[in-house]
Amino acid sequence: MADNKLPELDSTPIPLLEKVRSEGRVWEDLCEQYGVDNPDPPWKEALEGTCDALSAEACALPLLERRWEEDELSDDLYADVPYPERQLLALAHSMIRRGILDEEELARRMEEVTRRLNRV
Repeated sequence: MADNKLPELDSTPIPLLEKVRSEGRVWEDLCEQYGVDNPDPPWKEALEGTCDALSAEACALPLLERRWEEDELSDDLYADVPYPERQLLALAHSMIRRGILDEEELARRMEEVTRRLNRV
């Protein structure tokens, strides 16, 4: 953020995240389906840890930029998604747009987690 200017935000929808936004299921629904009492999703700590790690000095996604992007994306692109899923989508969006995370690799990892969760 040179000269206290925020970078231009690329809020163009990302196909994978749009699919998650429109077809995904929120933790509240999954809790009910699987009889889980914990109000926080199991991935919330990993999300917070990732945000903290990305906030480190000289990081590819500084804290103020990440929070600004999260607010902008949450108000616009992901407004219809509840928190904390909205925060997760906004972070993934920012990371993909900055080249920190690859959309195809994220899709592969999501498929892997789905297979593990649905293993009988």
